[in-house]
Amino acid sequence: MLNFNHRPKLSEEISTLIDKALTKENEHQTPRDYLGASRLGVSCNRALQFEYTKTAKDEGQNFTGKILRIFQAGHVFEELAIKWLRDAGFELVTNKANGDQLGFSVADGKIKGHIDGVITSAPNMLNLKLPMLWECKSLNNKSWNDTVKKGLVISKPIYAAQIAIYQAYMESSISDISNNPALFTAINKDTAEIHFELIPFDKALAQSLSDKAVKILTATEAEELLPRISNDSSYFECRFCPWQERCFNLNILRKNR
Repeated sequence: MLNFNHRPKLSEEISTLIDKALTKENEHQTPRDYLGASRLGVSCNRALQFEYTKTAKDEGQNFTGKILRIFQAGHVFEELAIKWLRDAGFELVTNKANGDQLGFSVADGKIKGHIDGVITSAPNMLNLKLPMLWECKSLNNKSWNDTVKKGLVISKPIYAAQIAIYQAYMESSISDISNNPALFTAINKDTAEIHFELIPFDKALAQSLSDKAVKILTATEAEELLPRISNDSSYFECRFCPWQERCFNLNILRKNR
């Protein structure tokens, strides 16, 4: 029998309160005024252009409380990984002397990136080439197993792209970081298993991503709407795009800058 007098359980009520608080906090965050280098692996140039111009997402497509919880949990796993590596004898630098997160800014501040860290010293038995970029992700069990099985480049090309562009842009401030493989760390959120993988610098990939960034900036300044990845709104990436409806009903770029 249907219960038309359903009252949320305590767990639902508390979860709703938390999600409302997280959503409110996120709404008060200062939006990016730059093109995030970590996003350049996204295959659709128009989606990146919408992101860069802070174009409003379709109704109901803003981050939910659940997604925000996942993001914050990822930061907790990253902090744990930093502690574990330092305890294991690694020297891992994550911040500048003034406390700011390590990163870079190019193209007059229009392209920026914030890296997880740089390993400057490691146990001798590992024979690692230093300094090396360090990037960490927390993944669910299915995603983690796929990454371990196929390797980062095949399983998570967007993360591989992030590492390549970070290695390239950090070279000016940390010599040889692009000559040495990066250390990618993946934590299984379900089992706490850890996967480590060396990622050699892909110069060609980094250059293509840099060219993509310039294309997005140039087109945006000219108020030119870049092509979408597909003209079929049912295409996989389009179906999950937060600008799907707007994208397929828009002929010119309207900047919210």
